[in-house]
Amino acid sequence: MKTWIRDPIAMLADGGKRGLVIEGGKIIELVGPDGPTTPCDEIFDARQHVIIPGLVNAHHHFFQTLTRAHPQAINKPLFPWLKQLYPIWGSYLDRDRFRLAVRVALTELLMSGCTTASDHLFVFPQDMADAVDIEAEEASRLGMRMTLTRGAINLGFAKGGIADERLMQDHDTAIADCERVLAKYHDSREGSLLRVALAPCAPFNVTRQMMIDTATLASKHHCLLHTHLGETHDEDDYCLHHYGCRPLDYLEQVGWMNERVWLAHGIHFNDAEISRLGAHAMGICHCPTSNMVLSSGICRTRDLEAAGATVGLGVDGSASNDSSNLMESVRHAFLLGRLAYDASEVTHLDAFRWATEGSARCLGRSDIGKIEVDRQADLACFTLEELRFSGAGDPIAALVLCGAHRADRVMIKGKWRVTDGAPVGIDIAKLRYEHGRAAAAFLTKI
Repeated sequence: MKTWIRDPIAMLADGGKRGLVIEGGKIIELVGPDGPTTPCDEIFDARQHVIIPGLVNAHHHFFQTLTRAHPQAINKPLFPWLKQLYPIWGSYLDRDRFRLAVRVALTELLMSGCTTASDHLFVFPQDMADAVDIEAEEASRLGMRMTLTRGAINLGFAKGGIADERLMQDHDTAIADCERVLAKYHDSREGSLLRVALAPCAPFNVTRQMMIDTATLASKHHCLLHTHLGETHDEDDYCLHHYGCRPLDYLEQVGWMNERVWLAHGIHFNDAEISRLGAHAMGICHCPTSNMVLSSGICRTRDLEAAGATVGLGVDGSASNDSSNLMESVRHAFLLGRLAYDASEVTHLDAFRWATEGSARCLGRSDIGKIEVDRQADLACFTLEELRFSGAGDPIAALVLCGAHRADRVMIKGKWRVTDGAPVGIDIAKLRYEHGRAAAAFLTKI
């Protein structure tokens, strides 16, 4: 069936003045002034909508929706924040609460216009050996694309790390499950809904051997690698003390300097390190909201791009961002970029590029992230009916400058997954109640 999405107010694409035609989950035509070149079976009237490519979230921690604005973690930088929350997560995270956390995070992302998500999953309490499977089930339920990451922590408080041992798995168990998850879910075909990356948490809570062995597995299975790096000066100090080198040097020692790697945050890289990242065509997921909340610093987005690195966008964990709204993070990336550079060097189009094409490239995908022929039909459609948009002259810029935060319609692989601002098949009130009840346990004092 061919569907003409007709006459939007504006569309973020090179061409398509009168919209686009989709068939079989793909974009087959950008429609010119004279209308579609072939007959269409269905027409969707988009005259009230501004259409952008579906947003792509390249870094998150879904389980952290359970500890947003937690009283014991407010007003702290990263390491003290983690030291407060790890024991709480270790005490109360279980499979049922985890499933609700995942459902909430994915639903929030979807409602904000996100069509593809990646979760950096590294917590595996005793009853959550199948945590990756839970995420796959929840993403499939919503019809979202997802890069599942099989992460790990295996260096806890007792051995010089900062993680809680109750969330850890031993090396052999984690590596064996990496193999299982890759065999079950990794689908590198064009248009796939699920792919897998391997993602040890960070240099300060996994062993050197874990980093080396996941790099070997990624090479064997042709999948991507992901971890945190360059987020804070505390991380620099930790690596200098324990490994005798800076974080990026450590990454090179364990075989992670290549085009299969994308890193979360990437704030504290010097000029020479930025050049090295670019030379290896690596990806950096900018997480502006979290970085501001934790006062971690400002990612040098334009310098990284100029060096040849790819810049994507992520909301990061909901316990530091306190939201899973990727459209909101587009605005924050734009504003923070202006603060770091100037008003002419970072535009709303840069912020959109990071959240679409950039994040897609971080996730190793060339079939999403842009509205053009032969790409997947992943779209986010916003109206300009709220008071905040009144008087806006440029519809595309208005989504960023005026603060759009909720899509009216979202399409994934040619199917509407959000209609009239609500996710298809999800009872939001019920989800809010169930998740809120589960989160209440995490407010109990340790």
